Amino acid sequence: MKIEKGLSFDDILLIPRNTDVRRHDIDTTSKLTDNIELKVPILSSPMDKVTGGKMAISMAREGGLGIIHRNLDTKVQVDMVKKVKRSENWIIRKPYTVPPDIKAMRAKQIMREKDISGLPVIKDGRLIGIVTKRDLRFETELHKDVGEIMSSELVTAGPNTEISEAKSILNKNKIEKLPLVDEEGRLQGLITVRDIEKKKQHPQATMDENGQLLVGAATGPDEFDRVEALVDAGIDLIVIDTAHGNSKDVIQATMDISESFDVGLMAGNIATAEGARALIDAGADSLRVGIGPGSICTTRIVSGIGVPQITAIMNVSQEAEDVSVVADGGIRYSGDAAKALALGADCVMLGNMLAGTEESPGRVVFRGGRKYKEYRGMASISALEKREKNRYGQHFDSREEYIPEGVEGLVPYKGTVSEVLHQMIGGIQSCMGHLGARTIQEMRRNTVYEISEGGKNESHPHNVEITEDTPNYHWRG
Repeated sequence: MKIEKGLSFDDILLIPRNTDVRRHDIDTTSKLTDNIELKVPILSSPMDKVTGGKMAISMAREGGLGIIHRNLDTKVQVDMVKKVKRSENWIIRKPYTVPPDIKAMRAKQIMREKDISGLPVIKDGRLIGIVTKRDLRFETELHKDVGEIMSSELVTAGPNTEISEAKSILNKNKIEKLPLVDEEGRLQGLITVRDIEKKKQHPQATMDENGQLLVGAATGPDEFDRVEALVDAGIDLIVIDTAHGNSKDVIQATMDISESFDVGLMAGNIATAEGARALIDAGADSLRVGIGPGSICTTRIVSGIGVPQITAIMNVSQEAEDVSVVADGGIRYSGDAAKALALGADCVMLGNMLAGTEESPGRVVFRGGRKYKEYRGMASISALEKREKNRYGQHFDSREEYIPEGVEGLVPYKGTVSEVLHQMIGGIQSCMGHLGARTIQEMRRNTVYEISEGGKNESHPHNVEITEDTPNYHWRG
């Protein structure tokens, strides 16, 4: 038996270096896959109290990426993906349309359900008009056909119109929607002022060439049909979501998905170089690292296995030269994220820190006058019960038969995703300034101190009674 030493976030400190780097010099951009680059190297965890469609939209708008959980039916997950993809566009390639004989009442209902402000009207495959919320706002006879209400005098442009030209046309004609049509009058796309304005509000947003937000979604190793449906919906990253990634079924699933679909692929979770090599050889574009470090995970206690997270990150990153490494779990402060990036991770994945945000799916709870949100591990009993195919492979008829490896609890309400990510990136930038690093790659020229218990205590505020909380520090013991 060989005994090795393992280190976690509290066991190390990065050593400051001579620097002339200022905050405006710093670039936190990181590559997740060949086609996905994040200005904010942070992903939200695919947990059912962390990432649904609302979280995924906010993460992408802020420059990160949301991974929609799989503890739900495929159709519901696919609908979430579609909602994210349609939430912003430079060019809406497949806009919702209606025929001229549909009733105005139904058109109004579609706009409300899809959260859109207008519908192109199509007859015999050709664009003949547009009906908008403005057209219907004061219409009292909603039993009329849309063809009687729509605007038929349209300003259009060709299907290859550049965004700069589209802006000019919209501004010149004082219109909010610009249909793109071919020579035969067939609708090829739609550009809206609303989406252009969203881009201005979120300049760092993680988008594709059409201006659509990028999004990821989790799947199990035995859910090929789910993967197929997600790819058809336009998913940008598939995450094979399991407790132990260095296993036969995960390796085979990685191989099958990488060979069958042209989509980004993250596999895991792993904590060793051996696991990294197996998934890289199988075709993974990104490796998810972390076995047991999460705040709601009891895997290490229940099963006695795991690798402290700093050691796990170093193990995997040394093997993963051509694929990205995502550190998942154990991050309590922005300094932990900075340590993960400096020791080899390309991005970090957050669960607890995002579970308390406005955008998380968890239920709001009030305790002692304070606001909290629900949070649970995906191996907690209630999460294991929710779906027949859970990520731990346990399928029982009785609650008592489950062997949980996670707990359920509450986390303090933290505000919006934007507020949390602002503090996280601010802390990472502060670290990079101390290290003299303009990029994440330059952070890795650093060496570290392994610190004692006394050093750990010294790192936290001490000999003082804290009278006012700060947004980026809460002592948790």
